[in-house]
Amino acid sequence: MIGTIIGFALGFIFTHKLIGAFFCAFLGYYFYDRNRRMVTKISGEQLQHVQAIFFKTVFNLLGHIAKADGHISEVEVKLTEAYMDKMGLTPEHKREAIRLFKEGAAADFNLQMCLDLYRDIGMRSPNLSQMLLVYLVNLAMIDGDLDDKEINILQRVADSCGFSRATFEQLLRMIGAQNSFATDHRAHTNDLSLAYEALGVSHDANDADVKKAYRKLMSQYHPDKLMGQGLPEDMIKAATERSQEIQAAFDLIKKSRS
Repeated sequence: MIGTIIGFALGFIFTHKLIGAFFCAFLGYYFYDRNRRMVTKISGEQLQHVQAIFFKTVFNLLGHIAKADGHISEVEVKLTEAYMDKMGLTPEHKREAIRLFKEGAAADFNLQMCLDLYRDIGMRSPNLSQMLLVYLVNLAMIDGDLDDKEINILQRVADSCGFSRATFEQLLRMIGAQNSFATDHRAHTNDLSLAYEALGVSHDANDADVKKAYRKLMSQYHPDKLMGQGLPEDMIKAATERSQEIQAAFDLIKKSRS
């Protein structure tokens, strides 16, 4: 669409005639919009491939992060299994997730090879990579602590996906704040500072900027959009919950400003 619009505008500027504008609009559509749709269109087979890579990456990395301190305690195993149940995985996917988790926790697991396998997907789909980091950060925080070894692994994942250090650090703060608006953290929903942090904006941001940040996040975590990019269907629950947490934070800000 953008190529069509630019073509029309340039055609009218240089020819001063509608026929010239329409001709250039057609060229804009044919050489830009049409090709762009062809590049971004993903077939069913390609989608299944992306879903498989994403699934493998998530659970390999979850296992690797869980083992970051050298061992996985019985408590961590139970919390991880509960986390998998919360994701809404099918029984078959849960068995595969446990296998991949153990693979990632193994002493000979190659982190760089895992990141290299996912890199192309991550670069093409930053929203999907953001969802990947949500899964990883949530597990790393599941015991209430985020240590340096876990942060280093998360930073390597973020670097591989093309996120800058500043973006990664902001994302960590936002995920932590958004988690405070989850159902089991209702005690924190009166904290206005957490609401601003959940949206990634400052207290003195104007209404337009707050709404813009809210809409951007809701778009990034939109279930249909993420599924179209390769998020497996039975992992969509986390994206839906993330949207609800962002909505709760925005509602609190809106209420305080009204």
